[in-house]
Amino acid sequence: MSDQISADARPLPAPPRNYGAINWIGLWTLYKREVGRFLKVWMQTLFAPVITTLLFMTVFKLAFGNRGELTGDFAGLDYNAFLAPGLIIMSMLQNAFQNTSSSLTIAKVQGSQVDFLMPPLSPLELTLGFIFGAVTRGIMVGVIGGLAIHFSGLASLNIAMIWPIIWFSLMATIFLAALGAIAGIWAEKFDHLAAITNFVIVPLTFLSGTFYDIKVLVEPFQTAAHFDPIFYLIDGFRAGFIGVSNTALSTGVITTAGFTLASCVWVWWLFRTGYKLKS
Repeated sequence: MSDQISADARPLPAPPRNYGAINWIGLWTLYKREVGRFLKVWMQTLFAPVITTLLFMTVFKLAFGNRGELTGDFAGLDYNAFLAPGLIIMSMLQNAFQNTSSSLTIAKVQGSQVDFLMPPLSPLELTLGFIFGAVTRGIMVGVIGGLAIHFSGLASLNIAMIWPIIWFSLMATIFLAALGAIAGIWAEKFDHLAAITNFVIVPLTFLSGTFYDIKVLVEPFQTAAHFDPIFYLIDGFRAGFIGVSNTALSTGVITTAGFTLASCVWVWWLFRTGYKLKS
């Protein structure tokens, strides 16, 4: 009888958890992990990019003053007002890329990728967690950098249209976060990641109209610039501040949406197959 009573008094095992279509708890935890990772070293991840942006603005302002002349679509506009949005989104692009690429590369080098592969997270949830952690870093760098430029007096940032700023900010950070995830999964060591950053990402961002109107380029470089998706990101984002763009904003919206979707699907496929993540 006592055995029967003690058996009945034992707690019943907890039923298996039902996560539904999306494991929101796991997704939120991964997102917080990615955000917390760069916030722990905020001097390096948030403050340093803003200082770099301010230095760029200061150097160009000292070099050109009010003598910078724009031609073509941007004729008559102040060069500093033209330059500032390009520098802001360039820092957003680079930091979104660095966040996912460094996170995944470090995990592979240290062998800690099991921390996010073992929990019940689907490939879609892994994709969203890593990408939106990087998007948060990119947006924070952009907001802080924009405020620093405006209130330092280096350039006057007046918003002409709000929707291009929001759209191209999101597309820029999502797209580069996805490219960073692809690079981080592919790279086997930091040398590989540095090669992609130095020979692909940096040239594409610097040669996409950040510092100049692409119409000053001679052929075939002017035509080649239109095949660079980062050009549309910078051009559309800048249009939100100065109201003028090299190309139709509708073209930029369609182009950036297509490249962003394709890159996110690529990241999802890499997580689904376990490419270079699972033995």
